[in-house]
Amino acid sequence: MPKISVEIPAELLADLDDHVGDDGKFVNRSDAVRASIRKTLDLLDEIDARHDRLDDDPGTAAGLERSESTEETDE
Repeated sequence: MPKISVEIPAELLADLDDHVGDDGKFVNRSDAVRASIRKTLDLLDEIDARHDRLDDDPGTAAGLERSESTEETDE
């Protein structure tokens, strides 16, 4: 699994940490961030579907195309 690095405001990180750990919903920050990204992408897909902006083939969704083209240019 690729690793990324992000900068976020301290207040947002503190809010995230409230949901991480033994008393939280997530085991670690990475799990929390992955879940948040998935949820956001699902919501964006729903919005795109309502506006007929999604491709029929899930393998060519805009997010995947963007990811693949970025990988190609980074090499």
